[in-house]
Amino acid sequence: MYTADLHCDTISKIYHSRKRKEAAELRSNPFQVDIQKLRQGNYILQNFAVFVDLEQDGDPYQCAKDQIAVLKAEIHKNADKIRQVTSVTEILQNQAKGRISALLTLEEGEACKGDIKKLEEFYAEGVRMMTFTWNYDNSLGTKDGLTKRGITILENMERLGILPDVSHLSEAGFYDVCRYSTKPFVASHSNAAALCGHKRNLTDTMIRMLAERGGIIGVNYYGLFLEEPKNGISYGRVQRIADHILHMIQIGGISCVGLGSDFDGFDGRLELSDCSKIELLETELRRRGLKNSEIEAVFYQNVLRIYKEI
Repeated sequence: MYTADLHCDTISKIYHSRKRKEAAELRSNPFQVDIQKLRQGNYILQNFAVFVDLEQDGDPYQCAKDQIAVLKAEIHKNADKIRQVTSVTEILQNQAKGRISALLTLEEGEACKGDIKKLEEFYAEGVRMMTFTWNYDNSLGTKDGLTKRGITILENMERLGILPDVSHLSEAGFYDVCRYSTKPFVASHSNAAALCGHKRNLTDTMIRMLAERGGIIGVNYYGLFLEEPKNGISYGRVQRIADHILHMIQIGGISCVGLGSDFDGFDGRLELSDCSKIELLETELRRRGLKNSEIEAVFYQNVLRIYKEI
């Protein structure tokens, strides 16, 4: 089974490790994602998020640029195994040659500082997906929804071909994206609120609306978004990941569900401990009655479909 993952924080983890003078590389590392593990998991595509923390990382634009430089350098060193992509055609070409495709995303829209020219610059760097916010209000979005500048950025994301990502966006912001967007959008690493009431998760109404717009939800493996902690411990069970996938299929249909692990972006115990173990989820979905074509849709085909459309 091929795999496409909509979100991991591995490049940010490598970047910050190096800032602490710790050795870290994409080829092989002790994290949840590296090239060796991706190959073991038969990944054809991994989205690599450039994550910026506005309270800790200084200038968000420069921090994002520095992380992009890290990703590009690591891909250059491993060009026989992984290549950066900006189109479905390139993904399929890499797949045919046994290479992994790496797609660049931004997790914190303030990296572009509300500046269309900076947004265009990130597009030129290969960014093809962006969240509007992380955990703080910024010039693009607040708890009350998208700002005027955020709406302008959304319009220009659609013009360029950058997928709007509503993960981390407030509920009001989600509905603003529904209101002002004209193309499909994604929630790259979000789960179902009906199964776990975390504020980051999507209600059934939100799942249905996103699906009706042709979007995809990447199911998040983080235990805190899968179920309530037990004795203060967050534990991500494969069975619970499958529960969220099946619920989203029931609410929004098979075409709206993908994988968005959030690997290297959280702490806690995880049954699917790194990307090489993805077969555990495939096995669980088969046990739960999904056909091969349905698992293929969730694992990679839905992602290729929306990328082709955008």
